[in-house]
Amino acid sequence: MSLDPRPTGPHSDAAPGHPGAVSDPDAAPGHPGAPSGTDALDRVVISTLAERPELTGRLYEIDEDWPAFIGHDPAASTLLTWVPELFPASCVVATEGDRVIARGFSVPFAADVDGRRETPDGGWSRVLRWAFTDRWTGRTVTAASALEITIDTGHLGRGLSHRMLAALRRTAAQQGLGVLLAPVRPTAKHLRPRLPMAAYARERRDDGLPTDPWLRVHVRAGGTVESVASASMTVSAPLARWREWTGLPFDRDGDVEVPGALVPVHCDLTHDHAVYVEPNVWVRHTL
Repeated sequence: MSLDPRPTGPHSDAAPGHPGAVSDPDAAPGHPGAPSGTDALDRVVISTLAERPELTGRLYEIDEDWPAFIGHDPAASTLLTWVPELFPASCVVATEGDRVIARGFSVPFAADVDGRRETPDGGWSRVLRWAFTDRWTGRTVTAASALEITIDTGHLGRGLSHRMLAALRRTAAQQGLGVLLAPVRPTAKHLRPRLPMAAYARERRDDGLPTDPWLRVHVRAGGTVESVASASMTVSAPLARWREWTGLPFDRDGDVEVPGALVPVHCDLTHDHAVYVEPNVWVRHTL
């Protein structure tokens, strides 16, 4: 989710992420090696790439932990790396001194075109395609969608995810848009892959906030959980590729639970492929 002409990163064979995608949310306050306290956060500067274009080529210098398969959705592998270059006013980067420690991407799109909804079932990959189509055709944009927030693993638990989300909200507002949408990838859902996403998204703590840490960050920031994007990303590949990505045998037909996957991956031995269809949760931020 980012770009200089074509860096290494999320959607190469490294490990990328997306929208609601964040390596951290408000969990792990005492993450090893992470400075703590207000003074440490005061040293962090968050800028748009329009303000600091020289950082475009450094967006993947951070340590990240996305699952290896996640960058192989067709939209991710073909379009995501171009987002920072083509939509710099919608992308943000956090620095501490000379080091890049977090990145956040969003894109503007036209939600009022016939046949479109602001929160499509196709989720992350759908709005990414729309954003590029709208840019190429010169349509007037009406909304923004978050695509990714990734925090360096050495800086988790510092509250950076809150600040990066706030920064994406600001970029949308500064462009005159009334809403930032987010097809959120709940960070704890991979621990319960058999549970339907709709049921997971409804779960609440005693204080009424979502049980999922990343959904909780969005709600605390003023977001409203709206619906499930049932087919937000799709990764289809030969079984040999899945074995390479996961280290699992993929030697039987049916559903396979894969570390980092939010739902099981469907394996088909006869046709030598496996398919992962990831659901996300649409959250609306009215600006």
